[in-house]
Order: sequence, then structure tokens, then C-alpha cells
Amino acid sequence: MELPVLKIDGTESGKKVVLDEKVFGIEPSDHAIYLDVVQYLANQRQGTAKTKDRSEVAYSTKKMGRQKGGGGARHGSIKANIYVGGGRAHGPNPRIYRKKLNKKVKSLARFSALTYKAQENKIIFIEPFAMDAPKTKEFLNIISAIKAGDRKVLFVLPANSDNIYLSSRNLPEVKVTTVDELNTYVIMNAEKMVIMDGVQDILSERAANR
Repeated sequence: MELPVLKIDGTESGKKVVLDEKVFGIEPSDHAIYLDVVQYLANQRQGTAKTKDRSEVAYSTKKMGRQKGGGGARHGSIKANIYVGGGRAHGPNPRIYRKKLNKKVKSLARFSALTYKAQENKIIFIEPFAMDAPKTKEFLNIISAIKAGDRKVLFVLPANSDNIYLSSRNLPEVKVTTVDELNTYVIMNAEKMVIMDGVQDILSERAANR
């Protein structure tokens, strides 16, 4: 598959990119994508949720009433979970949610996600550009010119660019990432991928060494 490389004004630069079959044309593995997305989301969790049980609530330890003859059920503590202000029964405790995943599985998942985007014609290549200063309006004009849409646009850069990142920071539907930070979740979550020319060479090199 060949895709044209666009200029920032939306016109074709004359260069075409031939998509590497090892990156954009593999047999996709849905299970690998599932495992990688689950790991990514699990690793985002802090795991700091905590509630107090009846042994930790600051309340009186005095028995509420006599054991028998009260006319009702037996109660031994006002700190029981059935009372307002009592301890929580089976509440959350701090824990580690992090998961591990084999590197080859993560690589398979990433290339599977890229293959799906290529099959769905949701990839746009753009020639390298730089911004002299963070300008959100100018960045929006680029997105509009290349017809990347207005929902879940993912920009993939070969290296970090502070001005491009800062220009996109106030746009909730745009995410800028580098090829080193590219992961399966952000690829699958994107409606359109805008790849800066040169990123595909880095991906092809990594696919060859996989």
C-alpha cells in the first residue's frame, strides 16, 4: 500500500510512502491487542484506594446494650458496618495493579493495531515540520488542512518537539506522542493517525529486529 506524504497546507509533497508489510500488513492478533490494552490500563491505576474497617474507626468500644433481654438483635459494637459512621465491610485496600507482558507480545499487539489502522485507511503521512513557538491556532489549521478530523487525532513524531506538544496540550481531541512512547492503547483509541515522515523507517527497523 502506498500513501502520499502531505505538506502542512494539505497539498501533496510528491513523495509517497510504501507501507512495510512487517509493520502495517501482518496477520493481526486480537488477543495480543487485548492483553496489551489490559496491561496499559492496569498500569495507569494508582492502587491507593483505602477505607477504614471496624478495627480502624475512631469510635467507642463500649458494648451498646446487654446481650439478652433487650428485645432485639445482639450488638457488640457501634463500629459495626451496619451503623452510620461504622467501619466499611470488605472495603478496598492499597494494592499493586501492575501487570507484566512479554516484549514480543507487546510488539505483536502494536503492529496488529497499526495493521488495523492501515486496513481502515485511518493513517495520514505528513512531511516533517517544526513550530517556532507554541501556537494552538496554527496547529489547528494544520489539522484542518490535512483533513485529520476533529475527534481523537493521534500525532506520531520521530522525536520530542516541545512546541508541537504545547500547541496541542489544550486540545482534548488531539494527542501528540513520539514513536518511542507509541503504544497499542493510543493507536486503537485514535480515529485518525497522523504520522510524520520518518517514523515508518524507525518502526520498520524495530520490526526487523523483533
